[in-house]
Amino acid sequence: MDRVFKALSDATRRRLLDRLHENNGQTLSELCEGLVMSRQAITQHLGLLEAANLVSTVKRGREKLHYLNPVPLHEIQERWIDKFERPHLRALSALKQKAEHAMSTKPQFVYTTYIEATPDKVWEALTDPEMTAAYWGHSNISDWQPGSAWEHRRTDGSGIADVVGTIVEAVPAKRLVITWSGPDDDRPNGPSTVTFDLKPLGGTVQLTVTHENLRDEAELRQAAGGWSTVLSNLKTYLETGKTLPLPAWS
Repeated sequence: MDRVFKALSDATRRRLLDRLHENNGQTLSELCEGLVMSRQAITQHLGLLEAANLVSTVKRGREKLHYLNPVPLHEIQERWIDKFERPHLRALSALKQKAEHAMSTKPQFVYTTYIEATPDKVWEALTDPEMTAAYWGHSNISDWQPGSAWEHRRTDGSGIADVVGTIVEAVPAKRLVITWSGPDDDRPNGPSTVTFDLKPLGGTVQLTVTHENLRDEAELRQAAGGWSTVLSNLKTYLETGKTLPLPAWS
């Protein structure tokens, strides 16, 4: 948390976050435009933001794209703001990310969190029905083999799956790629895709969730609040054995 507050204390770094809020997924060159500062200095500022987990990066070909990551701010909200009974997602509403152009190859959402656990344990928490039910409010059901179907099934005994899809890629403890859609979705560009990337870092795991091909502004808002809450709850569950209150959309 100290790194977050230190990163936010600098006006230039706050400006860089503002620019990513306005147009997420920018390259270093794009972020340098209009700033009276050397490329090296901006790179250093971005490095501090990334170290504070406020910025996530994804490589696309030779380019490195930068994304605003609201997870640490959501954790601040849970620790302090919610105690004063502010609306649950007020902090996240300011971090709503704009839809990319339909033909863009940029991921639309990239969230990163750091969890004190092993990659095997994080993988289990993403794929085990009982564990996902505990922190997500739904059971993730599949054999987790490429080409297989998966379901995000309610835990009320109804057997209803609110989200369904296909396993695109599954490398245990490293990477999981799934398609994601409602059972009756009719999308002109096909279902959205969610990617979970797990990277061990000392005694922690860097978990990056990328959600692509979202349909409209309403779905963007839902994803912004939804993934931040799920990741925070997953982190709490694995580190403490407890869970935060499940969101209404669970």
